[in-house]
Amino acid sequence: MIPLIGGLYRDHGVVTSIHGRRLINRSAVELLKAHRFARQAGDVELDLVDTMRVLEVLREIAPGPASVDVARIVSRYADAVGEGDARELVDFVRAELAPVIAEAGAPEASGTDVVLYGFGRIGRLLARILIAHTGGGQGLRLRAVVVRKGAENDLVKRASLLRRDSVHGPFAGTIEVDEAANTILANGTLIQVIYSDDPATIDYTAYGIDNAIVVDNTGRWRDEAGLSQHLQSKGVARVLLTAPGKGAIKNIVHGINTDDITAADRILSAASCTTNAITPVLKAVDDAYGVVRGHVETVHSFTNDQNLIDNFHKGDRRGRSAVLNMVIAETGAAKAVSKALPALEGKLTGSAIRVPTPDVSLAILNLQFERPATKAELNKFLRQTSLTSPLRQQIDYIESPEVVSTDFVGSNRAGIVDGLATIADGTDAVLYVWYDNEYGYSCQVVRVIEAMAGTHPVVLPERQPVVLAREPEPVA
Repeated sequence: MIPLIGGLYRDHGVVTSIHGRRLINRSAVELLKAHRFARQAGDVELDLVDTMRVLEVLREIAPGPASVDVARIVSRYADAVGEGDARELVDFVRAELAPVIAEAGAPEASGTDVVLYGFGRIGRLLARILIAHTGGGQGLRLRAVVVRKGAENDLVKRASLLRRDSVHGPFAGTIEVDEAANTILANGTLIQVIYSDDPATIDYTAYGIDNAIVVDNTGRWRDEAGLSQHLQSKGVARVLLTAPGKGAIKNIVHGINTDDITAADRILSAASCTTNAITPVLKAVDDAYGVVRGHVETVHSFTNDQNLIDNFHKGDRRGRSAVLNMVIAETGAAKAVSKALPALEGKLTGSAIRVPTPDVSLAILNLQFERPATKAELNKFLRQTSLTSPLRQQIDYIESPEVVSTDFVGSNRAGIVDGLATIADGTDAVLYVWYDNEYGYSCQVVRVIEAMAGTHPVVLPERQPVVLAREPEPVA
């Protein structure tokens, strides 16, 4: 399987998965675990032989770039055969993947240059993801990183921070530094490091970069006036902010309001990590049960804007030691939800507690529904949403009495519902949603960049909204 999976990605841009668990760059044991997950999920008894057959068919039909869920292909084909469909697997898969079967002579899509403005926690994770996603050049191409020079050996230190991460582990591959050219070569991706204090005066075209998307992850500018400085630099087409945008800037939560992105939008925001974690879950339960009102409490890992030990800080309480205290803080996530999901305007309040952990946070959603739900029904709905709905890339679901925050480091979902912690009593419900506020959020940011560039892989087979199976109303 491993050569087939790699070849499909390198040659055709096909990302294979099992219920959202990517198969690219996985070991034999990890592939077995992915199949085990499918059995635990209960959606289908996925056999290795069935997966191999689908992979061989994918190689034969050579589709265009797409995200293909092998488990769903197997499940849907079994259902079709059970209903009397006499087609061979190759014909069935060809029909399922029709949107990405290229016509003869069709031009190949060109790639999009990406520049990371800032190289902190989110910037370096974005770099890792973009490097890992580099295929044949038709998608996103990480071309440059812009930073302020901090020392004479700045480039070496930046490369070292990319190579080693205390939370997310070592970089998967090789990194070479060319101090004379100010470049970092990571797994074959050549990254130009540009030193600048002014976002408006950089000539990116001098480095062969043009029509680029600049991802500002400094948080220094959050309004249109500040972020528009990037557009004054040569070679910049659009700007994406990795923080909540102010004013009229669209805050995009991928999977929720991605369709709001238009070609005319020059500046966009990918909202916050908490907004990305809770909005998909809120969207799902609002569609199914109707949210009357709710309160969001985020138990959030400390961040770089807090002090390690007590010292002056302009923000309330944030001057106290982040590694020694739980710190009550403000969050705009509850209000920010309505920017992506207007149906919840004015229905949510929110607060936050910063805690002494370096990564992974927890959102507690205390909600009142229009329609009652039991714990079993609510969990079944959320579990199925995580497997087959249009929000499958955003929502994950888990039931385990032993999971803790570190178990979710590296999760590529925006949020993970903890089913065993769910509380439901009539129209009152409490949901617990874990999220890797660094990596999970960075994955959402990359999805927004792909949407801006028009390179986000089509997710196939097409997913259907989850429909609640309700008891029939009693006859009067």
